[in-house]
Amino acid sequence: MKRSIGWGIFVLSLAGAVRSQQPTPKPSPTEGEVVKIATSVIQIDVTVTDRRGRIVPDLRPDEVEIYENGEKQTVTGFSFVSNVKTAPKEKKKEPEKAGVPEPPLVLRPEQVRRTIALVVDDLTLSFESAAHVRQALKKFLDEQMQDGDLVGIIRTGAGIGALQQFTSNKAQLYAAVERVRWNSSGRGRFGSFSPTEPTMNERGRALGDTEVKDADIKSEKDFLSGFNDFQEGVFTTGTLGALKYIVGGMGELPGRKSVILFSDGFQIFKQNGGGRAVSRNNLGDPAQIGTGSDGSTASRTLEFLQNLVDIANRKSVVFYTIDARGLEDAGITAADQFADPTLLDQNALQNIQQTASDRSNELFNTQQGLVYLAKQTGGFPYINQNDIGNGIREALDDQSYYLVAYEPPGDTFDPKTHRFNKIEVKVKRDDVRVRHRSGFFAQSEEDKPIRVDVNVPTKIMKALTSPFAVNDIDLRLNALFGHSEKRGYYIHSFLHIEAKDLNFIKLANGQYQAVFDVLAISYGDNGVPVDKNNVTGTMNFKPEDYERIRREGFSYSFIFPVKKPGAYQMRVALLDRGSKQVGSANQFVEVPDLKKHGVTLSGIVLENMSLAEFNRLAGAAQEKAVSSAASSVKADPLQDTSLRKFKRGTVLRYGVEIYNPKLAAGQPQICIQTRVFHDRQLVYSGREAPLDLTEQGGAKEPVFTDAVQLGENLLPGDYVLQVVVTDGLAREKRRIATQYVQFEVVE
Repeated sequence: MKRSIGWGIFVLSLAGAVRSQQPTPKPSPTEGEVVKIATSVIQIDVTVTDRRGRIVPDLRPDEVEIYENGEKQTVTGFSFVSNVKTAPKEKKKEPEKAGVPEPPLVLRPEQVRRTIALVVDDLTLSFESAAHVRQALKKFLDEQMQDGDLVGIIRTGAGIGALQQFTSNKAQLYAAVERVRWNSSGRGRFGSFSPTEPTMNERGRALGDTEVKDADIKSEKDFLSGFNDFQEGVFTTGTLGALKYIVGGMGELPGRKSVILFSDGFQIFKQNGGGRAVSRNNLGDPAQIGTGSDGSTASRTLEFLQNLVDIANRKSVVFYTIDARGLEDAGITAADQFADPTLLDQNALQNIQQTASDRSNELFNTQQGLVYLAKQTGGFPYINQNDIGNGIREALDDQSYYLVAYEPPGDTFDPKTHRFNKIEVKVKRDDVRVRHRSGFFAQSEEDKPIRVDVNVPTKIMKALTSPFAVNDIDLRLNALFGHSEKRGYYIHSFLHIEAKDLNFIKLANGQYQAVFDVLAISYGDNGVPVDKNNVTGTMNFKPEDYERIRREGFSYSFIFPVKKPGAYQMRVALLDRGSKQVGSANQFVEVPDLKKHGVTLSGIVLENMSLAEFNRLAGAAQEKAVSSAASSVKADPLQDTSLRKFKRGTVLRYGVEIYNPKLAAGQPQICIQTRVFHDRQLVYSGREAPLDLTEQGGAKEPVFTDAVQLGENLLPGDYVLQVVVTDGLAREKRRIATQYVQFEVVE
């Protein structure tokens, strides 16, 4: 199963000296995530604001009362979680080279302050709304995203491969924003309302067809209305299904979890003759569900929505819904057509008035779903406002809350007694507003016993298509972009598998065996699968190697050819045949177009070794003394590039290929610099040095290799290695290229 890669693809001569890094301060811890609903204690987050919408931070426990199904409960836990962040003191930074981007911050779970899903409902967005949303998302990334934010930008109408992973990497998020477009396959129109056009019977009557009766016109309109209702129900179910899928995975993510939904709305209630389902004063009130004037509801949509609310409440996910249409005029426009506008008789005037009334009702009814979803999960709707960016800001500001806990009565989780447990929180203080989750069902689908899924293809596909990593088996993926004249564009993926998570059986010959399936698929930015790799692995280890393999794990690599440049997601899932447990990993990879880009770097290959081994390979005259821990390190490029976890005191070698260098008299003018970051602080900056190509024989895609020593006093944690190349012959805008790789330093 293990496939080796030779370091020979890079030049073995190491021109640079071994460098040492200096330690930086440890990161400070942040607040933990909201506690979920459990059988022993229920803890909910409560937002309390004053009349101006500002958070009230000074409530006392005796000022808060909590009721379950109308009965007062004893508060057993009370705390305030603040989103106000103390600004750190500015640290002096060394002068940065102009045009060199800083690599993204790599967040560990304990560093995440907010987990935010920006969900674009492109199944409903009109052409105009999609443009507004794209502009607001860019503003969020430019001005509102903070350190400690874990963000995902997700489209409800995209394929499974387009579900962007949650990341702190702004470059990946900018790429996701660029893929937010009007979805011609959805129900969104060019504007908020479709222009009015006369039906065929109305046109016939206007042309003098005396056989067309009022009943014929009504029948035709009823048919068209029924078709529109059916189409709306299909797309609404698709939207809610995508939201349920997202919320189901967010429960395990760290930090305060919020979904900001951009949508043109969806209806909970069916319309009948233009009548409204509920009054405007009761918009979003769950007590009004099922009391429409026509006595009917869109039952499938409503049931799906209630199920989504229940899952969100159990996973501690808050919805903030933004009507992307803004402040909309429901009146008649020049684009509207009537059968004969020159005949302004009583019927014609009634038709015009009815059209305006229907649009007003449509706007109101489609906002009901947005308001209901937000209110029932503890968030708020942002409707009839033109500044979408301000809606995002208000949602982000609404991240300070109280955690209120109580021990539930014995019959709380008995569905025979209470199918739905209603929660109400009261604050004994004047002029405040209280928002919280509406409650939860006694038993949800998530709580029912789960049978072991022995259907291998089904289970591994579920793990593969989830936008969230499945961690029953720990996988680490490192996918590198590359190019060669013979192969063209490609993505070389390195997968590390934690052997301790696999089920090994002891064979009769004394060896240990594990059998598993690995499925890897690359997706384009439209969510369509591009290529796949499917392998069944059988690992046999001798007893003397078994404990080492379980301790260190093992690696596997595979190459996907890429037909054209673009954004890709690599998704890998592994299923252990013995335990039926699964693990998954994914990574965003940008394959640049070398015909349009200037100088470009491949992904970075890594190799870790002891200082003694490095000195031997470098031809040092005398080996330096090293610690016993460091001297035991053996070089393994496949393992090192996939796992990216290295001990202090060792040497980290790295190499990249350089594409598209400009030539003068057949020679490039390339200078290279190496930088290392820890918690976004520059801890090492090498000198900029020219690339020596004397030993590469005029290679069209030259290789750069170098090494850094990981000092004995280096703090454990996450680091980023960045390689910066400057092409002295290229134009200013295409002169600099950079590539980076994240790695971890351990004791």
